[in-house]
Amino acid sequence: MSGVVAGIDIGGTNAVLGLCDKNGTVLCETALKTNDYPEFESFVNAASKQISQMLEKTGANLLGIGIGAPNANYSRGTIEHAVNLPWGGGIIPIAEKFKEKLGVEVKITNDANATAVGEKVFGGAKNTDNFVVLTLGTGLGGGIFVNGQLLYGHSGFAGEIGHILLVPNGRTCGCGQKGCAEAYVSATGICRTAFELLAEHREDSCLRKFSYNDLTSKIIAESAKNGDKIALRAFEKTAEYLGRVIADSVAVLSPQKFFLFGGLANAGDILLAPAKVFAKSFVLENMRESFDVEISQIPEANAAVLGAAALIWEKL
Repeated sequence: MSGVVAGIDIGGTNAVLGLCDKNGTVLCETALKTNDYPEFESFVNAASKQISQMLEKTGANLLGIGIGAPNANYSRGTIEHAVNLPWGGGIIPIAEKFKEKLGVEVKITNDANATAVGEKVFGGAKNTDNFVVLTLGTGLGGGIFVNGQLLYGHSGFAGEIGHILLVPNGRTCGCGQKGCAEAYVSATGICRTAFELLAEHREDSCLRKFSYNDLTSKIIAESAKNGDKIALRAFEKTAEYLGRVIADSVAVLSPQKFFLFGGLANAGDILLAPAKVFAKSFVLENMRESFDVEISQIPEANAAVLGAAALIWEKL
């Protein structure tokens, strides 16, 4: 069999590992519980063992390893001060350690950047050099391509769109600041919006039967599609916030396209259609027809592995 790339997506709960060929086919995939490995070296050993077993199973030749992780620095090959990882409080030389174990090139970046590279290599941005991927999950992440190159910036952490100030003195964000875009345009953000609307309005809503811990963006989306007025308002407000984020990004970057990815983006036109309208109403008039907003074309089932593996395939 020809060469493959290993993709690793490291999250606070799970790390997903898989082998990906040059056509974007994920040949096999497995997962590790991140918290089962309180020591960094033990995680590297376990992940390397899983990769070796998958290579033996498929008979493939390993060409490199791509890693998506929180607070990852592409330039240094490190994870830096990722407090949601059990061994991420300091600076972790993860690329160096995997290279020592498996003897191949290793590239690492944060999950939103990895998704953007995946969109470029395997998704809807194959023929687009200037675009932004917005990952709408538990938080809000951004991956930015400018003139065909992923934007890392001076520090290696460019693209933190979720931490643009959206509402002065607004909701407390997970980062500790107030009013970040992430606190409004995310799966958790729309749940907070829904509960604010439930408190402000007395009309019936199927959302009232859910506690804060039980309500999800998927439930809100399903309720909106069934005509629930509170759920529809929650999406309308979220689309307006998203439209402002997009308009600000257009003013600074002038991308050709935005790709929405993640759980909240799965709501489809309930979010996408009004977000487009708001974005074009907020942006400079001469830029209104210069961009479009689409749903990501990366299959979500394999997105974590594809995005990480694309870091190597892009170089190859």
